[in-house]
Amino acid sequence: MMKKQPGHRLYNVTDADLYLQCMELIKIIHRDLELFKPYGYDLGRLKTFRAFCDRMHALPDDDEMVGDQMIVTEKKNQTAEGLKNAIRGVMTRVEMKFNNRTGRYRKFGTSKMGDMSDAQLLFCGRRVIRVARQQIDFLTDTGLNEFIIGKVQDACTAFENALNIQQDKIADRDIAVERRMEAGNQMYTEMVMACNIGKDIWAEKDPIKYQQYVLYESNNEQKKARKLKLKNLD
Repeated sequence: MMKKQPGHRLYNVTDADLYLQCMELIKIIHRDLELFKPYGYDLGRLKTFRAFCDRMHALPDDDEMVGDQMIVTEKKNQTAEGLKNAIRGVMTRVEMKFNNRTGRYRKFGTSKMGDMSDAQLLFCGRRVIRVARQQIDFLTDTGLNEFIIGKVQDACTAFENALNIQQDKIADRDIAVERRMEAGNQMYTEMVMACNIGKDIWAEKDPIKYQQYVLYESNNEQKKARKLKLKNLD
């Protein structure tokens, strides 16, 4: 199966600005609906346009998705610290028995633990469990036992679960971004088509109504248009 190619936004304004533009346009089209009908644009088509807008409005925005992602990342970081502490509980006992330059110590592979990636830390935790059990007979006099090793095991499980949840939230955000882009592109395409009809209707009849169907392709252009409108009102 071929991988779906990522799409791209057809518009340069924010999703919120696009939504407001479309809702304002729907009101204007409703006013001019009788003039739209000769173009095959009736009330049903206008309701479809409104449905596109409602769909966009119902989707969670990126701030919501980022917030969810930050919450689970904080949880993942907490469980990472819990795993490091559990590993230190083993390694303090190992160091009591073996110098940190010996092969028995280095076999645990915990050097530079603070610089490890999430995957490396999880791998390290599992290795510590395995090696500690292999050497438990040499370390019983330091207090190392299955209870201490079990703490590392529990911390590994908690960290792995938190890591999976974080990855799921990252994927959820990617999907949400794609859905919003698809919904926005659908709205934008419909808006452009309706504006072209509106401009065609009013091009030689009413310059003010014609202007109501002129699109501003960026937030900066919208700001310039608002300033010009306010200036003309003075």
